Amino acid sequence: MEHVRSVLAAFMTLVALCCLAWAAAAHGGRWSMRLDALTHFAPLVLGAAILPAAYAFLVRGWPRIAMLVMAGTAILLCAGLILPEYLRPKSAPAPAAAPGRIKVIQLNFWDRNRTPAKAIAWLKAQDPDIIVLQEVCRVRKMLPVELADYHVTTFDCRVMILSKAEPIRRMVTPLDADKYLRPPVAAATFRDQHGEYTVAGTHYGWPVPAGRQQAQGRLIAGFLGRFPKERLIFTGDLNSTPWSFARRREDAMFAIERRTRALFSWPVGRFTGGRLEAPFPFLPIDQVYAGPGWRTVSVTRGPAVGSDHYPIVTILAP
Repeated sequence: MEHVRSVLAAFMTLVALCCLAWAAAAHGGRWSMRLDALTHFAPLVLGAAILPAAYAFLVRGWPRIAMLVMAGTAILLCAGLILPEYLRPKSAPAPAAAPGRIKVIQLNFWDRNRTPAKAIAWLKAQDPDIIVLQEVCRVRKMLPVELADYHVTTFDCRVMILSKAEPIRRMVTPLDADKYLRPPVAAATFRDQHGEYTVAGTHYGWPVPAGRQQAQGRLIAGFLGRFPKERLIFTGDLNSTPWSFARRREDAMFAIERRTRALFSWPVGRFTGGRLEAPFPFLPIDQVYAGPGWRTVSVTRGPAVGSDHYPIVTILAP
């Protein structure tokens, strides 16, 4: 029994050491794009560090002190990455009955979606004003048929915008960049009683290899700069969490408020081609931004609809 305790104590000490090393390296993301990729997993590392911290109260001697110091430091370092997301200021909300509300749904439909008909039926039942979708290559012919009441901005299956109102302008011009770096993007401009507003959508690559996502962020910032910021709405699967330093820099570059706040949207059930299954989503990587001409009524996560992402349902009021 004593041998089992020793092995378990050694294992927990190793877990605490690994969590500390990961959390400390993640803070290097301030200066290193490679290390910034570690920041995305801060909630998981924090959760893992709690285990040796709790176990330390069950043992005696030097392992207890070592575990408490390493695990406690790891928890503080991870909290330092995550807490700013919860503490950042937000604009005054709009009442649920505010006039002129629009509902925008963001969803990475996923090319491996197991129940595409269910996903489309859910979208139709939500009756949104605007739908921004990514990865719809398998269903791009179904969408105009099943959602016949919607105008389709582009048939580029990587990013598609559907809207009840007919756009007065569409923009699907590829960004001026190398094909490897260039994120797919679509935008549509509408006019309502308050004037014009533009909705744009995109889909970033993964945060590894380092540098690609940061370059895409700069390209998107330039693209968004073509439109008036007052009533601009921007959304997409950005494959980037709010505690990464890259996301914080882009928040500043976009100069419009991110309305999603630590809204965990990935993964859902089986992901990475069905090889792994997640009990809960642990990365908030689908984001919604809106200019100061919009107030937030609500931002909520939709149900599982066969994709490896949850939908994000945003209601805004002018």
